[in-house]
Amino acid sequence: MKDILVIGGGKIGSVVGALLASPSLDKSGGGERYTVTVADRSAPQLADIATEMANMPGLSTLVLDVNDAEQLRRALRGRFAVLSAAPYHLTAKVAQAARDIGVHYLDLTEDVASTRRIRELAVGAGTAFIPQCGLAPGFISIVAADLARGFDSLDSVRMRVGALPAYPSNALNYNLTWSTEGVINEYCEPCEAIVDGVQREVPALEEREEFSLDGVLYEAFNTSGGLGTLCETLAGKVRTLNYRTIRYPGHAAIMKALLHDLRLKDRRDVLKDILEQAVPTTMQDVVIVFVTVSGMKDGRLVQNTYARKTYAHVLAGRMRSAIQITTASSLCAILDMLASGQLPQQGFVRQEDVKLADFLANRFGRVYAMDEMAKAA
Repeated sequence: MKDILVIGGGKIGSVVGALLASPSLDKSGGGERYTVTVADRSAPQLADIATEMANMPGLSTLVLDVNDAEQLRRALRGRFAVLSAAPYHLTAKVAQAARDIGVHYLDLTEDVASTRRIRELAVGAGTAFIPQCGLAPGFISIVAADLARGFDSLDSVRMRVGALPAYPSNALNYNLTWSTEGVINEYCEPCEAIVDGVQREVPALEEREEFSLDGVLYEAFNTSGGLGTLCETLAGKVRTLNYRTIRYPGHAAIMKALLHDLRLKDRRDVLKDILEQAVPTTMQDVVIVFVTVSGMKDGRLVQNTYARKTYAHVLAGRMRSAIQITTASSLCAILDMLASGQLPQQGFVRQEDVKLADFLANRFGRVYAMDEMAKAA
């Protein structure tokens, strides 16, 4: 029985706690057993989690302010691992405490600067530091690396991911499905890419393209953080590498007007308040993963594609949104693989080091391969 601390009791952290502590999932397909504490600074939010998960004796809650370094270190003592589902600007603080106490560290951050700091903390550490364990970055890198291994040499790796409302009904063609701060951050920060074999930074919300999948038209554009560490991993090995977020057409133009023309890029707290007051959340969403890799194989130029849609579904006894399912399940699968010895036990671990077959065989990761998840509930 391994003791886990999940920091952040929001849309994703609460589901991570439920999956790890769920009696039904604990008995399906073997795997480690966990006792789980979900920590958050909001006592009312934790009370809701405790009520929802009253039938899970392996789960408890803890009021915790991550900004209190000593309180955080006390909460970490004796744990096997800490999983950060906190806002991106808090992840480095959690990682520092994990290094100080000597526990494994995993997170969901898409923030490039935070990941660089975590990599520094991992140097010489006696435990594993595994950032970016969600959907994108996270699963998308596992898929891209798996496809890339099938080529003798690479030409291009194009990664596209979107978390979208299944039934768009406003001018943004969008509903809030996860962290508002995270969405704004990835629309504002520079994006890594490899262009004509050279690693570069390209602006967010630019290089818009359109494509169709299953008869539905989408747009995709640059956003920050989705590549994870692939730019470094594939440097000198690929001509083109990029990541773009999928939305319905028209979304990028409105967000560019808000962020740049109205200068809300410099007043992100105001934009967050506007979005959370005006744009409703939804549980009826769809997550799209679309990865295309081309290169030389047996003397021929070949292209391979991975495409999948995941819809909201019942998981661990409750209806979960598609972004909750995909993000939380990915983090839990990486923890499970770490706990079972399938991943390195110390130092910095990249998502592309995870084998796709092992991930999909995991009791949590297999939601990405379940046919019922690929249909609207």
